[in-house]
Amino acid sequence: MKKMSMMLTLLLLAGCVKQVGAAPAPATQPTGSTLAETGRDPAEFPAYVEQLKRRAIKQGIPAATVEAAFANAHFVDRVINADRNQLEKKITLDDYLSRVLPAWKIQRGREMLQQYQPQLARVTARYGVPEQYIVALWGMESAFGKIQGKEDVVSALATLAFEGRREAFFTKQLMAALQIIDQGHVDAGNLKGSWAGAMGQSQFMPTSFLTYAADGDGDGKIDIWNNLDDVFASTANYLATEGWQAGVGWGREVKLPAQFNVDQLGLKDAQGHREERWAAKGVVLADGSPLPASGLRSWVIAPDDMQGRAFLVYDNFRTLMHWNRSYYFAISVGMMADGIGQ
Repeated sequence: MKKMSMMLTLLLLAGCVKQVGAAPAPATQPTGSTLAETGRDPAEFPAYVEQLKRRAIKQGIPAATVEAAFANAHFVDRVINADRNQLEKKITLDDYLSRVLPAWKIQRGREMLQQYQPQLARVTARYGVPEQYIVALWGMESAFGKIQGKEDVVSALATLAFEGRREAFFTKQLMAALQIIDQGHVDAGNLKGSWAGAMGQSQFMPTSFLTYAADGDGDGKIDIWNNLDDVFASTANYLATEGWQAGVGWGREVKLPAQFNVDQLGLKDAQGHREERWAAKGVVLADGSPLPASGLRSWVIAPDDMQGRAFLVYDNFRTLMHWNRSYYFAISVGMMADGIGQ
């Protein structure tokens, strides 16, 4: 069980993704193993930071902002270890759901929806995203704001850029983080997040913040760390911008016929069909009853291949996949939203 829990932890730390890192530590001499893994000598990190600072200034970020942001920047070897250990081993969907979606979390989601119903109702009216999906993402990403990550985002992103495997990606995220500071949304010393740089109660990467974060209360700032109006509005704006369809759910569990063609599994446009066509191919609901004849475009997925559970999903599921490109995560959000909305 301990080994399985460790594998789950690694799964939850996937890329944009938005799970918590360990608390920041003071700058220390990196271990020899880290030096070997990165292919770069951590002693070169300060010089690399100077390059990043020059690049930021060249891109138009004021020197004062850059200096403030990097004032306490340090090499963080644990973020490299976390990044390299992602998805090392696969767990099943059922393993995943049993750990990330316990009954108490769904119940807590219902309580949160009731407690913050006025704010959520306003956001739903504005963006057309149902309240239960906003709450589900809030719960899945940060345990309703309790677990946001304590890493210094600038240090984490600079370290991951320095490591080199995804230098362009993390450099872009770092430059976006500097813009967020410069725009006055958060002070440099308070820019905290996960080991991967995901921030706040919605766990946005910096580029996602710049694209989707919304001022929910009209105060001129966007605070996804402490202001729930901004957290809810930002979450809904993301989904709405990415194509959320009002009045359509995310999907449902189904059973596939024994001879189902595995080439039909997936979320590509060409693999989408109306429910009636899937019914003609022998797909039925999980309890064996016929599929509804809604005419909705839908896709069939099997996260654990044909040996596991199968789902018929709609366009909104593909929108959830924009948030996090994991079948497991999107299914868990959909199931949690269903549970909250019951």
